[in-house]
Amino acid sequence: MLPATEGEQLFQPHGSAHGFCTLEPNTEVAYKVDDYYASECDAGLIWNDPDLGIDWPIIAQETVLSEKDAKLPRLRDFQSPFAYTERK
Repeated sequence: MLPATEGEQLFQPHGSAHGFCTLEPNTEVAYKVDDYYASECDAGLIWNDPDLGIDWPIIAQETVLSEKDAKLPRLRDFQSPFAYTERK
């Protein structure tokens, strides 16, 4: 949990799957990115994919999702826009 009163932040490396689940009404989520928006890299996974095995503390029928997020694929159908390159 990241309460606003403490000013804590969570670092999420680019290219890794992540999601936000808010449990309080009127919650605002703000995040920083490390580069300009690139639509060709805009991808994701459906939040409630059973293959991910995440025990979300919410009721699926009560979730509020954007139209884009509601149409995301399951992990097994995901086509990654990211290319792995080994760094030395």
